[in-house]
Amino acid sequence: MTRSILTSTLFSLTLLLTYVTSTRAASNSTQCPSDPYLDPRNDPCNALGYIASIPPTAVAFSLVLLIAFIQTYRIIYKVYAIGFGFRFALHYNPDSLVIYIVEYLMIVLSPCFFIAANYVLLGRLARDIGCTYQVLLPVRRLTLIFVLSDVTTFVIQAAGASMTTSTVYNSALIGLHVFLAGLVVQLASFLFFCVIFARFLYKVHAEVQAIWMQDSKQHWNNDWRTLAAAMMISCIGILIRSCYRVAEVAQGFHGSLTSSETAFYLGDTLPLLVAIGIYVPFWPGRFITAKLAPSANELQNGQELTVI
Repeated sequence: MTRSILTSTLFSLTLLLTYVTSTRAASNSTQCPSDPYLDPRNDPCNALGYIASIPPTAVAFSLVLLIAFIQTYRIIYKVYAIGFGFRFALHYNPDSLVIYIVEYLMIVLSPCFFIAANYVLLGRLARDIGCTYQVLLPVRRLTLIFVLSDVTTFVIQAAGASMTTSTVYNSALIGLHVFLAGLVVQLASFLFFCVIFARFLYKVHAEVQAIWMQDSKQHWNNDWRTLAAAMMISCIGILIRSCYRVAEVAQGFHGSLTSSETAFYLGDTLPLLVAIGIYVPFWPGRFITAKLAPSANELQNGQELTVI
């Protein structure tokens, strides 16, 4: 499934690049300055509005790639890392629209898959500790609803981002609004998920103390609540990043956030590094095992279940 998603993403990027290249070649109305480093903020050919700095790009690239190496089979992390790799190319070719599009789409769209991972993780955790009844919706339905929501917002964002590359201002503006709509819906969906997750933890603590305390005498790396805490940190990081992206796109093409490299690293890169990096020391597979967990109803009724 992951390979098919990656293949579809790369295929979409190929089509987008072909469209943008042909469109830009057909239009000679934009005159690029002879020295792109002189005034990047007012350079009509510089999509970033600044020159990507080598040191922070190298740090971000190294950290994201490190996580990608640690979690090698999660190929979408590699796509995210490749996006930062293209920022090196942007430093030396700041007026290259093709390089900018690849860099932008890989960095902006990859977090959709990180969000989907948290959607799936809640259901896995609830089933593992036998507390599916404490989730607001049936676990399978909840996962399906939020993953479909994530896929939908991904498509909306991809479509909007592709339209923003148009040389026709009105079309680019419409694309920006479509992209913003996708980001807003994604933020609202994830915020609702966070509410459901917080409610789940509250219900387990209030209604099923036996399960809440079942790992209290074990080491922290065997306590399911450690994974829940890591998931909370991940959700907070994603929320910060989502709020930043909504604010950035809402300012338009030449907003202060769009043309600030510092804002990009503090509002986008750092929160996402925390959101995905937290699972390196707290890998879900260490906490969610194949054992048969007693359900909340069985514990409440005083029934015993043999653990296989």
